[in-house]
Amino acid sequence: MTDTSQDNVIIYSDGGSDPNPGIGGWAAILRFGKHEKVLSGNDPEATNNRMELTAAIRALEALKRPCHITFYTDSEYLRKGITEWIEGWAAKNWQKKGKPIQNADLWQTLWPLVKTHQIEWHWVKGHAGNEYNERVDKLARAARLQITPGDVIDPNMPRLYLRSSCKGNPGPGGWGVVLEEGDDTEQVSGSEPQTTNNRMEITAAIEGILLLSPGIEVQVFTTSDYLYQGITQWIRNWRKRNWMKKGGEQPIANSDLWQALDKLAENYTIRWINAKGQTLAGLEEAGKLAANAVTVV
Repeated sequence: MTDTSQDNVIIYSDGGSDPNPGIGGWAAILRFGKHEKVLSGNDPEATNNRMELTAAIRALEALKRPCHITFYTDSEYLRKGITEWIEGWAAKNWQKKGKPIQNADLWQTLWPLVKTHQIEWHWVKGHAGNEYNERVDKLARAARLQITPGDVIDPNMPRLYLRSSCKGNPGPGGWGVVLEEGDDTEQVSGSEPQTTNNRMEITAAIEGILLLSPGIEVQVFTTSDYLYQGITQWIRNWRKRNWMKKGGEQPIANSDLWQALDKLAENYTIRWINAKGQTLAGLEEAGKLAANAVTVV
């Protein structure tokens, strides 16, 4: 009797870049029977969507014969693209309104691979506790960090380390800041009875910068993608739209804090550093301050 268990494959994939566009990483886990195959890779010039597509391509390329696949992704772009949009794109020669669709090269590579198999596509919420989704997220990040130049900490420049903590989202929250200037260290923290992680991250940045004398140059370390991407990428468009979402009907989330941070930052020369995944004593101490602040709310 032939064992057909390996014809049924479960795939989890993920990809991303930091910033977006920027250095990218992707990963996939293929499970078949009692076996598991882990794939990952990176690209020095990528976008979130290109890395999501690359992860799916590499996963399907790893299969040696047609299979029944249960495919899990936290990318609506990938899932909807392959289940709703791609046939229309192909019929229109990969054009949309007379222009090439974004990432046409990758979609054209993925499409014949998809048609080789019988695939059930499932969207899974990212960062929501799904074991395999969490694993591919970490693998993709690790792959990206492999080619991410390390930020050199300048000991002669003040260093701000920011962290937040929240019990529930929303819920009681706290923030912590560690300021290092030469051999001197200053620590501050605070809390709010009802808030979110994102609000605490921005608040930590504001309170930390307020510890400094205007006009100086400072390195600011954060583990928050939201804060880092917001202050280095998204904020330019927010200003243009007067802090409103696309369409102009609603303000962006945390508009009050973003505007306060933007105005404050004008008085300093700030080097923002995404320290996610790094082990730094200042970050660890700031994290303890934030967690302790929550307990006294």
